[in-house]
Amino acid sequence: MLKNYFKIAWRNLLKNKAFSAINIVGLAFGLASCMLISLYVLDELSFDRYNEKADQIVRVYFKGTMQGGKINESHIMPPVAQALKNDYPEVLQATRLRQAGFPKVLIGDKQYNGDEMAFADSNFFQVFTLPLIKGDSRTALLEPNTLVITRELAEKYFGKQDPIGKTLVFKGSDITYKVTGVIEKVPANSSFHFDIFLSMAGLEEARSPSWMVSEFFTYLVLQKGYDYRKLEAKLPLTVDKYMGPQVKKAMGITMDELRKSGNHLGLYLQPLTDIHLHSDFGYDLGNAGDIRYVYIFGAVAIIMLVIACINFMNLSTAGASKRAREVGVRKVMGSEKKELVLQFLLESILLTSFALVLSVVFGLLALPLFNELSGKALTLRLDAVQALIPSLLVFGLCVGILAGSYPAFFLSSFKPISVLKGKFTSGKGSIGLRSGLVVVQFCISIMLMIGTTVVYQQLKYIQNKKLGYSKDQVLVLDTWSLGKNQQVFQEELLAEPGVVNVTSSGYLPAGPSYNNNYLVYPDGRNTTLVKTLRYEVDHNYIPTLNMEMAYGRNFSKDFGNDSASVILNETAAKMLGWKKNALNHTISRRDNEGNTNTFHVIGVVKDFHFRSLHERITPLVMTLGGEAGITIVKIKTKDMNNLLARIKEKWDAFRPENPFSYSFLDERFNDTYKAEMKTGQILGIFAGLTIFVACLGLFGLAMFTAEQRTKEIGVRKVLGASVIGITALLSREFLKLVMIAIIIAMPLAWYGMDKWLQGFEYKISISWWMLGISGLLSTLVALLTISYQSVKAALMDPVQSLRSE
Repeated sequence: MLKNYFKIAWRNLLKNKAFSAINIVGLAFGLASCMLISLYVLDELSFDRYNEKADQIVRVYFKGTMQGGKINESHIMPPVAQALKNDYPEVLQATRLRQAGFPKVLIGDKQYNGDEMAFADSNFFQVFTLPLIKGDSRTALLEPNTLVITRELAEKYFGKQDPIGKTLVFKGSDITYKVTGVIEKVPANSSFHFDIFLSMAGLEEARSPSWMVSEFFTYLVLQKGYDYRKLEAKLPLTVDKYMGPQVKKAMGITMDELRKSGNHLGLYLQPLTDIHLHSDFGYDLGNAGDIRYVYIFGAVAIIMLVIACINFMNLSTAGASKRAREVGVRKVMGSEKKELVLQFLLESILLTSFALVLSVVFGLLALPLFNELSGKALTLRLDAVQALIPSLLVFGLCVGILAGSYPAFFLSSFKPISVLKGKFTSGKGSIGLRSGLVVVQFCISIMLMIGTTVVYQQLKYIQNKKLGYSKDQVLVLDTWSLGKNQQVFQEELLAEPGVVNVTSSGYLPAGPSYNNNYLVYPDGRNTTLVKTLRYEVDHNYIPTLNMEMAYGRNFSKDFGNDSASVILNETAAKMLGWKKNALNHTISRRDNEGNTNTFHVIGVVKDFHFRSLHERITPLVMTLGGEAGITIVKIKTKDMNNLLARIKEKWDAFRPENPFSYSFLDERFNDTYKAEMKTGQILGIFAGLTIFVACLGLFGLAMFTAEQRTKEIGVRKVLGASVIGITALLSREFLKLVMIAIIIAMPLAWYGMDKWLQGFEYKISISWWMLGISGLLSTLVALLTISYQSVKAALMDPVQSLRSE
């Protein structure tokens, strides 16, 4: 009997090839989209969870509010780890990391390009689950001048030899390091990625008692099940106990006085598993994600799945209604209700099975493009697919039963005499359900279209906003390896016809840059502390980047005392209480030993955006500094390739260790908004897919309605109705559904995108046309979809139409 059911189901699919294909493809698109986004979401949520103690590990970070801005740092002071371990019994272990850069590695007479490395405490591998392939995790970093490397580097440096006990030297250092351990590569879903871990025991800074410098990433292991918030509540006492005396010495005021003036400094805890998605630090060990985008993409995945399922059910019910007479005949011939129910359910499950297989194919084909958009390296591995199969089978069974429940239980309940006499109608409730599903589909599609439009308009606003400096045709060169030849190289660049100006500074107003907290007070008033950012620049920095002076002057070689002078931005002048009259005032700063340095204000530069447009412009102080390893070149040429080739020739003439490399300032600026660009692209693609799948559903409903009203159309044509009139008649009902969807979608989309825009300090306003264009586009697409079936029905020969009943 079951074999017969499958045979009938297969014949029915072949009989309605186009209808079945539309149904299968629509569901497959939705399933494939959901699958890809689920891979992305699961990857983002998996960060750092490979650690066996992941639920016990927290990271300590430093946060404060000062007049002029906020302090929010993921790295903290050297003695914090040991202080917390000593003072609080709930802290079982404390370990630290400190970045050590990318120095070149020397082994014998061979030199290797530097890999990323960090100093780590001796207990680091007991806290984090990075098992040693060779060596002992308890003693590998116990001694000074020892290190642990990855298996990949061990093979690169030493080939097939046993790396344990081998030595290497880093260029620029005369210290010989011994390999004491080998690990596998740090997992991709880790919040830090280093290839070499050096023993912290050999680092003098790690033993510093200072609570005024912060370079160490500090992690604690707490008791199993302990609520980290309880320990966090005790940390203000720690700050007062250890940092208070040093703040008094460095700033000249007590912690109580600091707090009374509206400022605050403190230590806080962050669960290890929150680091990747819940961090908003200006600088961190890895590229942080954003939980908001996980929510957005997760919602899109659910939306795609819901729309695909709605579409599948719409088409299934529309197709099943055509088989009412078949049901009547089969019941007359003796078929029982349970047999009809099983038949229809089996056909529906068969359709979903084909869709599941096709969705995996679509997913594999689209995965490279999706990886490019998302910046991931996701794979559909065999083990992942195997783990996914049970879920897919259960899902397919549920969708198949849900979609097949209408024909299975509704049609099988009709009396055969009524159906065979042509008295069958689908019922108002059934029509209302299908219409409601179409409204939901288009409502979601329109919301995604509006979201995509707003995202792209905000990005366009960012691209065109006046930043207070010129980012176009600005070349950024890493010139550290030139050493003493850097100045000569810059002079040669100035001789190039396409070069307008050259400056040297590690501080860039776009992309990765140096960062610091520079606490100053005006005119000797040491109780009026203002947090600023310090830019160390040379005489050409302001003109090279086309910044404008509000008043006063730039640094000049004609003034020998400019090393004791500063230039402020307008926000700093205002925050320090001078508004538009900052010239000849002074700012002072105390170092960690309590010594005071005073600088005279010689100029005020107009405010420029040196951070993301997510943040408001904060106070900035420019000081005259020495040479930096970054050269910034303002160029003006139409032949960029030729100019770059000439600059490379000049670079190669100095025979530097590093190859010539460059970037453009506008590219660095764009990199700041990668997440937003990624969101816009993905939303755009899935908005198009939702419209496509929704139109498939609308197409099916139009087909169903046209067939239901075949006799009515024939009568109208006999009575003189025109093709246009009949087309309008059939289209009107569907356009009403689209209009209802627009009315519902617009306020919801406006609310959601207004919330998203609140993450920007500088943003667009949502205009009526952003909503209107999405509504108009969806209406046009729907009209085109409906028109095909409507015109086809209107052109049908009325004789055939009247014979069809």
